[in-house]
Amino acid sequence: MNGTPRSEDPTTRYPRPDFPDQYQEPPGWTGPMDPPPDHGEQTYRGSGLLHDRATVVTGGDSGIGRAVALAYAREGADVLFTHLSQESAEARETSRLVEEAGRKAVPVACDIRDEEQCDQVVERAVGAFGRIDVLVNNAAHQMSQPDGIRAVTTEQFDTVMRTNLYAMLWLCRAATPHMPPGGSIVNTTSVQAYKPSPHLLDYAMTKGAIVTFTQGLARMLLDDGIRVNAVAPGPVWTPLIPATLPDTTEFGRQAPIGRPAQPAEMAPAFVFLASQQASFITAEIMNATGGTPLP
Repeated sequence: MNGTPRSEDPTTRYPRPDFPDQYQEPPGWTGPMDPPPDHGEQTYRGSGLLHDRATVVTGGDSGIGRAVALAYAREGADVLFTHLSQESAEARETSRLVEEAGRKAVPVACDIRDEEQCDQVVERAVGAFGRIDVLVNNAAHQMSQPDGIRAVTTEQFDTVMRTNLYAMLWLCRAATPHMPPGGSIVNTTSVQAYKPSPHLLDYAMTKGAIVTFTQGLARMLLDDGIRVNAVAPGPVWTPLIPATLPDTTEFGRQAPIGRPAQPAEMAPAFVFLASQQASFITAEIMNATGGTPLP
């Protein structure tokens, strides 16, 4: 983490497919992934952009959420993050990274598909920090259905909607009374919002809705001095991929850059949008798609 990082060719900075076929049972785990995801452990260097901020990150145990939690801590923030109860080992690693940066980590095992548990997440954050400066709605669920809409069960649809949309509304509703002027909400949408893959129809629906929710909520909260933005990643190498896609061998090849992003490549966007450097930016979608043009 010392010295000035050298410039690297973005097309070859990280592994390119083909990757080994490596299906996992949901929700997926970081350890068995080949190649291992990079969350910025050896590369992310903070500069005080979020000094003493109180932050909440959903789905912070792995993937983009872990990378954001690590980056926020190295920028000077305390981090409460949510995870599923079966992801406790993953959560311990995120906590270690946050605490290693000298900040407070508060892991909360919960199911954000439940309204009461979302309210409890906010209560835990306010109890731990006294306020919420930044809320990152990152947790998501997807499940590939190559057989099309006839294979999308009501149970799957309900899980995707509750995880990706209901929880976002519940958490924003509960958190905003505890957010001071200058607060920031950053949502995770996706390239799927604009270029939906047929086998991810229900997931893509939610990501489109998140774009609309972000833009509408931003207008609603301007008088409170709270900014609302979103990041739209392209393909990112996280445990969700081997746990929800039938074939990982060519994952990310569709991006013009020729590979999937690593979680570490997403975190700087979340840092910028949460920081005062972005004080004139609200209702925006920051696209991080590896070269896929979006509206």
